[in-house]
Amino acid sequence: MSRTAPRRTRLRLGLTATALLTAATLVPAPAHAEDVTDYTISVDPAAQGAAIDDTMYGVFFEDINRAADGGLYAELVQNRSFEYSTADNGSYTPLTSWTAAGTAEVVDDSGRLNERNRNYLSLGAGSSVTNAGYNTGIRLEQGERYDFSVWARAAGGSTLTVSLKDAAGPLATARQVAVEGGWAKYRATFTASRTSNRGRLAVASSNAAALDMVSLFPRETFRNQPNGLRKDLAEKIAALKPGFVRFPGGCLVNTGSMEDYSESSGWQRKRSYQWKDTIGPVEERATNANFWGYNQSYGLGYYEYFRFAEDVGAMPLPVVPALVTGCGQNRATDDEALLKRHIQDTLDLIEFANGPATSTWGQVRAGMGHPKPFGLTHIGVGNEENLPREFFARFQRFRAAIEAEYPDITVVSNSGPDDSGTTFDTAWQLNREGDVDLVDEHYYNSPQWFLQNNDRYDSYDRGGPKVFLGEYASQGNAWKNGLAEAAFMTGLERNADVVKLASYAPLLANEDYVQWSPDMIWFNNHASWGSANYEVQKLFMTNVGDRVVPSRASTTPDVSGPLTGAVGLSTWATSAAYDDVKVTSADGTALLSDDFSGDASQWTHSGGGSWSVRDGQYVQTDEAAENTLVTAGDPAWHDYDLHVKATKKAGKEGFLVAFGVKDTGNYYWWNLGGWNNTRSAVEQASDGGKSTLISKAGSIETGRAYDIDVKVRGRQVTLYLDGQEWGSFTDDKPAEPFRQVVTEDARTGELIVKVVNAQPAEARTAIDLGGAKVASRARVTTLAADAEAVNTETDAPVTPVTSTFRGVADEFTYTFPAHSVTFLRIARR
Repeated sequence: MSRTAPRRTRLRLGLTATALLTAATLVPAPAHAEDVTDYTISVDPAAQGAAIDDTMYGVFFEDINRAADGGLYAELVQNRSFEYSTADNGSYTPLTSWTAAGTAEVVDDSGRLNERNRNYLSLGAGSSVTNAGYNTGIRLEQGERYDFSVWARAAGGSTLTVSLKDAAGPLATARQVAVEGGWAKYRATFTASRTSNRGRLAVASSNAAALDMVSLFPRETFRNQPNGLRKDLAEKIAALKPGFVRFPGGCLVNTGSMEDYSESSGWQRKRSYQWKDTIGPVEERATNANFWGYNQSYGLGYYEYFRFAEDVGAMPLPVVPALVTGCGQNRATDDEALLKRHIQDTLDLIEFANGPATSTWGQVRAGMGHPKPFGLTHIGVGNEENLPREFFARFQRFRAAIEAEYPDITVVSNSGPDDSGTTFDTAWQLNREGDVDLVDEHYYNSPQWFLQNNDRYDSYDRGGPKVFLGEYASQGNAWKNGLAEAAFMTGLERNADVVKLASYAPLLANEDYVQWSPDMIWFNNHASWGSANYEVQKLFMTNVGDRVVPSRASTTPDVSGPLTGAVGLSTWATSAAYDDVKVTSADGTALLSDDFSGDASQWTHSGGGSWSVRDGQYVQTDEAAENTLVTAGDPAWHDYDLHVKATKKAGKEGFLVAFGVKDTGNYYWWNLGGWNNTRSAVEQASDGGKSTLISKAGSIETGRAYDIDVKVRGRQVTLYLDGQEWGSFTDDKPAEPFRQVVTEDARTGELIVKVVNAQPAEARTAIDLGGAKVASRARVTTLAADAEAVNTETDAPVTPVTSTFRGVADEFTYTFPAHSVTFLRIARR
């Protein structure tokens, strides 16, 4: 992208038009500054910008990508209580991650450890079981201590031989544990004799015995807390200095059944996340089917979340289900008794967090080791509900009950799963009318969207509900994604009077168990590393400032022309047929016509799926394939009309009609019957990342032929379904690559000039500090790398570099590197 023409003036904010003209005409450039620059930044240090709360930036933890078990939760044994089930994952059995030698059977009968811990292992005399842990195995470090525990019973007595080993041999001296009588907890300690990433824990029994809750913990956990957290992961989170911790989700909060455990309901293996399941002794906590396709042990539960927030100095922000499912499930319960029970559970949660040790639930907290209240101030109700009216009716019930007993608690609502669309608009209308304090927004969009939408919150009502940006990311872990997010974050800070809380999502990902990408922190069983996005978040979160200092920057000229591209057809987990494709230029010239009476030679197959011409239609028959895009035409086409007839044959969704196709990573498509056939939207793909431009509820009927027309004029697009206008949009927002914000640190008095240069050329910039008396040196932190650079376990091309800049003055010039984020901390004199 080309840069601006040279500028010779440096203008300050807060001046009248006459004063601006006078300043530009009469004030000569100082001798020490370059006369020619690419950009200008003008600062008004005397003006009062928005105050920035200490809780502005935080973290969002969801048990996704094995973020808890096998991740932040330090337990090294997988499936420690033999509770894995096909309800969790079709490939699971109660012995998943275990290998048995001899007689070993998982039993669910009246001899169980307790009602919540249903399964146990019956181990025959002379038999053994071995656990493989997570990833490549159990990580052991030479010289470190590890605490083993097991619940066991042996009516006739038995000796358990417990050992740690890998393929090369023992990793520690074996321990003998004598078991006698009924269920009891037994312990042993190991010191690793060498380091291994492929360790195994083996338990052998001399006589018949029953085992449950087989556990191995590193002695050294974060802050050395019992039932604690993996130190390196927790330290990386703590290094962000988060203002809040939102937990436990995310989609797993309000998906699954809201009912109680019961024998008749199969003990609710797909029960929604309910906080009372997760507290008390770990052997009495439930396990559950995780929404993301595995089992969650709840060893990391609400007590541990509160404790972690306290340990890192963050505000806890729990989220409870509102009895309206989200994440594509779209169900709402009308069970009044169930609703009342969940509202009471929420009131009990607040008492658990804040009540005195003498209260019912405060006593439970104190019994777990924390007599002092946690100081809960915010609680979220619901997550990404796509039924806004049903959700809000229930939200009001929760809020009324909470405010009646705890008027100082801020109750957080939400606006659904997208940044715009019918659900978003309806939810915001209800939140405004209901005078909600804080609304949780979520969106995952392309880097281009984040570069285009820095001004998103400029126009929000200053007197309306405030925003909690609880989940956002730019769909990638390359440096170009971090740059786009950094540019967007300057807009969050500029609007700190509206955006009160913000957290990137998701937080953690085990590289061998990924359900969602991108993620902020990656790990395996022996190492962890921060992504490029992590480095951006850390730089902003540790250099927030206390107020915004009003400033202004010049911009980059927009050189975009009309919307151009070929056309395409696609499906997603659906079989569909297409016919009568016609593309006509604005003057009526035929550009493409295909009735599939012959072959499909005009089409290029770039995706998956199984395409063929059948009975005069172009048919895709693979119902499992996702994004089966085929394209035709010239990427230079512009100002045209596209017509196609589409019919859904079978499958989960509808069909996709693409236009403006430049290549397989850059296009627009009209997604009809997407999201499990619940809504339709126009999405824009940019370098593989997608953003939603229009979204409406609706579904596609199987077997019905639909007439689809797309009219492209300049950068405006109008869409027609069966001859009726469905919607339109104009894609004319520039993706500005140069963004900035200035804040002030009240403690040090420093101005913090934060500049993002997301283009492949350096940006020489004239900076006018508006007469501020400043020191001649600035502390500088720079993140700069190739746009495609990605941090990995063995390489971190995106790493902060600190330096000192000695040329600071009231007016000075600084050159910001290509593809960079730069923070200058400038002391006042």
